[in-house]
Amino acid sequence: METLVFLFSFSALGILYAMNNIPEFQEPYVILEIGVAVLLVVFLFYFLITRGNPPKDVLFFVFAEFSFTCVIDLASALEYDGIISGFMEFYQKTGEPYLGTAYAIMMCYWDGIAHFIMYLVMISRITDRKAYRTLGLIWAGSLSANMSVFIAGIVAGKYGSEIRPAFWLNFLFLLMPVCGAVTLFTRPKDRPLIGGYNAQHAQSMKLVWRPLDLILVLLLLAAMAFTILRGLVALDSPLEACSVYLRHYEPYLKDPVGYPRVMMLHLFFYGLPLLGAFVYGLLKPGCTWMSDWTVFFAGAMIQCQWAHIGGSLHPRTTAPFRIPNDVFWCVLVANLLYAATPILVALRVHSNPYFFLKIAPFPGQTGLPNSEEKDTKYKEK
Repeated sequence: METLVFLFSFSALGILYAMNNIPEFQEPYVILEIGVAVLLVVFLFYFLITRGNPPKDVLFFVFAEFSFTCVIDLASALEYDGIISGFMEFYQKTGEPYLGTAYAIMMCYWDGIAHFIMYLVMISRITDRKAYRTLGLIWAGSLSANMSVFIAGIVAGKYGSEIRPAFWLNFLFLLMPVCGAVTLFTRPKDRPLIGGYNAQHAQSMKLVWRPLDLILVLLLLAAMAFTILRGLVALDSPLEACSVYLRHYEPYLKDPVGYPRVMMLHLFFYGLPLLGAFVYGLLKPGCTWMSDWTVFFAGAMIQCQWAHIGGSLHPRTTAPFRIPNDVFWCVLVANLLYAATPILVALRVHSNPYFFLKIAPFPGQTGLPNSEEKDTKYKEK
């Protein structure tokens, strides 16, 4: 099935080529109507071909539908960068002109490559009746962050006065990952939540005897400080530290396109509490929620930082807003480390989850059935 989805998705190029060469299809409201019609046709196509053996997971249709749009996003990014031509000129003029910004181009590359691969893998696992919950949470975090920053940046940035009818299609791509995240969070975990002797032993160790966790706590605290600094810059704080950072390190935060500022505010108001919660989770034993939220946030962070770093370096970003040459490596390393920190925390939680489990009672203890007295085996279902 994933092979069929992969091949069918590239039929989007034929639709783009036809629209690019037929003037009647290039009117703003016509673009919206065609977009809605194409999404419906793609859904009906997958619905009809799976009627004999319908997928057990309704998210299959979301992944198959979005795989189709991934090809459109990839074509948009490649055309803006001059790698291909003849597919998206009309859309650049009468569809969504803000897709030509550096941030949006990097966003489209991420959607056209990273999300496309995720969709194919998840479709494969659904078809084979296998679990994909962890990868699904990465996708949900990534696309939720992607679209929330993208939509808010359009409205708040310099393109807020150039909103065309096709803009409203973006809300579908925000709604679906949110619904997907709710669905995935409420499903049973791939791993058990109760541990025995190994969990008790891991949770009895102080932080000082867990050097990896100690390093991660320090990295999280540094990430929190970095988030606060850039959030205050986005809020136009008069503090000297904010002014120095904006002028000499990341002038891109004030790019009039609006995306960098919106992203910093997202991270300030939503990412900062999560970073603090992860510090708590590394200090307090038995935080079973860490396994899900670290993965979700890691997906969001890697997408945000990909678009932010790529946008600040892209040729379409005007020279005054690019990273100054004398601090280039300093800023780049700081941003890469900032992106890596939630990923490292998520890997830590999943590679050795004993510290984050509830402890089962041992033989002789009362209150729980005997089946919970044995030590837990950590294998995916």
